[in-house]
Amino acid sequence: MKEKEELELTRPYGEKQVQFDRKYLEMATIWASNSYCKRRQVGALIVKGRMIISDGFNGTPAGFENICEDDEGITKPYVLHAEANAITKVAKSNNSSENATLYITSSPCVECSKLIIQSGIRRVVYSNQYHNTEGLSLLKRAGIEIVFIDLQNDTYEIQ
Repeated sequence: MKEKEELELTRPYGEKQVQFDRKYLEMATIWASNSYCKRRQVGALIVKGRMIISDGFNGTPAGFENICEDDEGITKPYVLHAEANAITKVAKSNNSSENATLYITSSPCVECSKLIIQSGIRRVVYSNQYHNTEGLSLLKRAGIEIVFIDLQNDTYEIQ
């Protein structure tokens, strides 16, 4: 019984929300495999009311060749990040991302964090740490809840 009590203290939403968070993050991981990028494949889902309202993965803009890196292996400057693709996609739909949750396979950069804030997303759940943590700092400053889930070790941490 003590283990369950400790689990509830570290997971304030209860086990059901943790299960949903984990499953949506696993789905974002699968979605990332649609990316043509070789260096890093990132997937994102925007969920509201337990319904996926948008998705995205990193890649080139519509109509461009599906090659993300140049001959030296450097990412081309016009490659869109997964969260930017998901946010612009929901903006073109009849859905609103206000108070939604963004599930993303890598923590967001500063530029994408600005888009997240402006889109009204209230929670960000991610599974891999990007080398630059400024994006997470910006989200915290804006009062957006950040959750890290290590899918391999089954850890759940509200940051």
